[in-house]
Amino acid sequence: MCGQSMEGKRIEFEVLALQHMEPLYGTALRMTHDGTEAQDLVQDVYLRAYRFFDQFEKGTNFKAWLFKILKNVYINKYRKQARLPKMVNISNAGMFTDLAKTKTPENEIFDKLLDDDITSAVSSLPEEFRLAVILSDIQGFSYKETAEILGCPIGTVMSRLHRGRKLLRISLRGYARKRGYIRN
Repeated sequence: MCGQSMEGKRIEFEVLALQHMEPLYGTALRMTHDGTEAQDLVQDVYLRAYRFFDQFEKGTNFKAWLFKILKNVYINKYRKQARLPKMVNISNAGMFTDLAKTKTPENEIFDKLLDDDITSAVSSLPEEFRLAVILSDIQGFSYKETAEILGCPIGTVMSRLHRGRKLLRISLRGYARKRGYIRN
């Protein structure tokens, strides 16, 4: 990308990047459990990706590169937030019960795509298993791509998927019976 004009770089980036906005947002939403935080996370991903676009190796998987940035930005934000003390404005304490009942556009989309029981089961997985399941089973990344995004060996991805899927099977057994997918 050396010698390329700023406009050319912007256009090339947009062509590659914008097609992945929806899956990035969906994954960010599953990671953060909050629509606004997910939007901020995706915005940070795109800013960082554009800033380091000249370091992207042409011919490699751009979507996997974006998801790796997503994971890194999420981890960095999570670590930063974990160090900050929690602040609560007690004058707004009553709002929290109202917010829990409010339907956001993001929640409505996921309600349509996934049943509440399935969404809750995926959300309740420990983070390392949840990320592996989201990337592999929901976003469709290969084991190799998932390993690259998560920064771990393929064997670790396979183990996390196995354990995550096992936890999902256990937590969704009642759901499967109720829907007639299994008889026992």
